[in-house]
Amino acid sequence: MPETLAPARHRIALVGAAICGSLSPALHEREAAALGLDYTYALLDLDHLPPGWRLRDAVRQGVTGFNVTHPVKQAVLGQLDDLSPDARALGAVNTVSVTGGRLIGHNTDHSGFLAGLRNGLPDARLDRVVVVGAGGAGSAVAYCLAGAGAAVEIADADTERANALAGRLTSAFPSGDITCLPPDRVPAALTHADGIVNATPVGMTGHPGMPFDTRALTPRHWVADVVYRPLDTALLTTARALGCRVVDGGAMLVAQAAMTIALLTTAAPDLDRMRRHLADLTTPGTEPIHD
Repeated sequence: MPETLAPARHRIALVGAAICGSLSPALHEREAAALGLDYTYALLDLDHLPPGWRLRDAVRQGVTGFNVTHPVKQAVLGQLDDLSPDARALGAVNTVSVTGGRLIGHNTDHSGFLAGLRNGLPDARLDRVVVVGAGGAGSAVAYCLAGAGAAVEIADADTERANALAGRLTSAFPSGDITCLPPDRVPAALTHADGIVNATPVGMTGHPGMPFDTRALTPRHWVADVVYRPLDTALLTTARALGCRVVDGGAMLVAQAAMTIALLTTAAPDLDRMRRHLADLTTPGTEPIHD
């Protein structure tokens, strides 16, 4: 009889800081179970790793792929052997595959954000959009919006980082309209924008506050947030009260998670089923706790 190959073992890890409340382990593992995969998803919190720790240390311990999140989506680039074209253009990764001992950086954030936005607000105008934050998430959001034909205005307290992102996007989209503005100019920019995206950690559990002055929001604006813990951030609560249509960070989380599973396993996740997983996980009293 021909030898039967053992099913692939997928040992995925999320690397980042203050990630003990992440929903990604439960979200990934529920969908992997539905797909019949041998798949586990662990947390590697930088706050509990030794100085000098690197991704290859985890690979030697059996990890077969990674997600990376704040604050290492850009800092991790020096540990990688290669980048996908999108990750190179973005200058940020959120997924790392391990192939033949080589660590390859990818970015599913940009396509995940656009898929989540299109699902939540299929008729949202994208003529001009303000993106607050030029880090890893902001890079992905601005990249996908520019690729969709939007004029993108990038606001970040770190003007050098914002200018660097604008330069990368201009190289990727030479005919695009990509500009930078200081954070205090966001309200003025909203007078001619269709929507705005918070791509900073502000509003996340442990990072209270507002990412920008919301007084310029009107019912004609749509507002999106990449933060998903909590799903209903102070920004979205305020925007909704002002009559804006909103998209929470769960939309991006589900879409990029599905793309990550597909990338690391070649399986085909069910996006609608994953949205149901997230709804279950965010129902009060059912959220998982990770130590």
